[in-house]
Amino acid sequence: MLKLTYTETNLHLEYLASSPEELVTRRVKLAMRTGTPLCVEPSQASFLLPVDLPGLQQLAETARRQGVDSLELYPADEDFIEVSLRGTWLATDGDIAEGLFVTSLTPFCETSIAKLWKAAAIDASCVRD
Repeated sequence: MLKLTYTETNLHLEYLASSPEELVTRRVKLAMRTGTPLCVEPSQASFLLPVDLPGLQQLAETARRQGVDSLELYPADEDFIEVSLRGTWLATDGDIAEGLFVTSLTPFCETSIAKLWKAAAIDASCVRD
């Protein structure tokens, strides 16, 4: 499972061994026990990756070959590829931009996206230094 955490100022991606159903169940139980509102709905999430990352083309080809329909890659501009995922959105309110997004893909696609995300973050931190 991939978990994307959207905050007011950042986006964080994690690869987790549990399933989206397990995470959603735990979050619903927590919300019920604490009396916290929780919105759970099918949704789509997108983020950008640099177009020149090694492994990005292999991800696209493998996802297409394996028929992974929850993942789409689009050219955003000459420098970036938009990674679009279908999954489940969890937030305290359906209209806010802060919350969790979870999705389940093939193991290869999930680990590839996590590695590409990490590589992009490392490249970005090197540019800032």
